[in-house]
Amino acid sequence: MTAATALAPAPGLSERVLAPVRDGLAVCWRNLIALRRVPRLLIFSTVQPIVFVLLFRYVFGGVVGAVLHGVSYVDYLMPGVFVQVVTFGAVNTAIGLATDLQTGLMERFRSLPMARSAVLSGRTTADLARNVFVVALISGVGFLVGFRVHSDVWGFLAGALLVLAFGFAMSWVFAVVGLAVGDPETATAAAFPVLAPLVFASSAFVPTSTMPGWLQVFANHQPVTITAGAVRALMLGTPVGSQVWQALAWDVGIVAAFAPLGVWLYRKAV
Repeated sequence: MTAATALAPAPGLSERVLAPVRDGLAVCWRNLIALRRVPRLLIFSTVQPIVFVLLFRYVFGGVVGAVLHGVSYVDYLMPGVFVQVVTFGAVNTAIGLATDLQTGLMERFRSLPMARSAVLSGRTTADLARNVFVVALISGVGFLVGFRVHSDVWGFLAGALLVLAFGFAMSWVFAVVGLAVGDPETATAAAFPVLAPLVFASSAFVPTSTMPGWLQVFANHQPVTITAGAVRALMLGTPVGSQVWQALAWDVGIVAAFAPLGVWLYRKAV
């Protein structure tokens, strides 16, 4: 240790807090630049939700709409599609991290004087920015096929923010998946067993009352149903009750559980 090093002042509290934020934003910007240079990734990530909107709106709408009792199916559907979009989009976090791990980029990050959490926070923040664009696009598609907000603009924006918060939380889940499996192909395959029950055994597309009793127990108490119900209440102007707080509690709980696990797996992987 040199004399200069020994005499160097220890970083203050503000620097210890701000440094990981700066590092995370730098990694976030790196991921956004990569997305801009490969626009087909963004294009293909928006095709699937558009297909879902058109498919459920025009193929299943007549059947499901009969059990909604006065609510048009497109108005019921779109809040669920918003939640489905960010849930499926979280797979990109797993694929991106697995790709970086496989190509050796993680080792280069490890050699840099940067916060260990920055790689994961930068990736999840970049995916949050991508979700803003995707939700805005799907909103436009929804309005074109007949979706209408029955509350007000603030209710719509509050619902959109709740969707983005859930997408951010799910990105941490799939960050763990990507780091655990280590390659993009396996990450894609491993995502389906998580996504399928969460999205399709929920109230995203149909009321849970139409499901068998044993399935309703799971469907009524899982985060996609809770979040879709809260977003639906905010956008349609129906009683919100405690749904928003329950959805936020899920978001906080997911991040609190998976963010430390993701950082631990990152340190272990590289």
